[in-house]
Amino acid sequence: MLTQRRPIGDFLAGARAILPLVVAVIPIGLVFGAVSATKGLSALEATLMSAFVFAGGSQFVAMDIWTHPASWAGVGFAALLVNIRHVLMSASIGTKMQAFPGMRKYAAMLFLSDEIWAISEFRAGVARLTPWWFAGVAAPFYATWVGSTLAGASLGALLGNPAAIGLDFAFPAVFVVLAMGFWKGRETGSVLAASAFAAVLVHHFVPGVWYIAAGALAGLAAALWSGKTREVTA
Repeated sequence: MLTQRRPIGDFLAGARAILPLVVAVIPIGLVFGAVSATKGLSALEATLMSAFVFAGGSQFVAMDIWTHPASWAGVGFAALLVNIRHVLMSASIGTKMQAFPGMRKYAAMLFLSDEIWAISEFRAGVARLTPWWFAGVAAPFYATWVGSTLAGASLGALLGNPAAIGLDFAFPAVFVVLAMGFWKGRETGSVLAASAFAAVLVHHFVPGVWYIAAGALAGLAAALWSGKTREVTA
């Protein structure tokens, strides 16, 4: 009985851990669905995009540069720039997935959003990551993202301009909360400051979405510098 109940317990524990972010992602999915409707995508097309891409940042960027007919090379390259951070996220969380046998580790990576990665990193700091716990985190978050996209795309005409009712702020608000969850004092502040400065600077002078890659690289460089400085002074 214990072996049968433990996976369920792990799954429910994961679902409880992600619940606040599941609630927070609903308005983001509604906004994306509404925006996609204004770009001419059908509710089915928007929903399939969320189901297969499952990357809010790159989906919003894709909608921002969407044209008819769509420039697939431009959209794909923009998505690549936005999602290149997943390489670092996967490398980080992958070292903590010793309990994931065979291909389960790689299958789990397909559902690695920023929110799921952050919650999993928090969990790995206090307990062992298990496939069932990760499934409890990923399943409700994925279902909510896809479902809220469908609702937003279906009700796009009724929602109108998301910015007019403040729904556009939901997306950056979630990332502010996630960033503060990793706050460790001055070092974290220096990483965030370097990333923000580089992103704003590149956004001002370079067209396109290069500011996203610039912010990520600047933050990584600041983190490496802080780590080396700490080793020297230790």
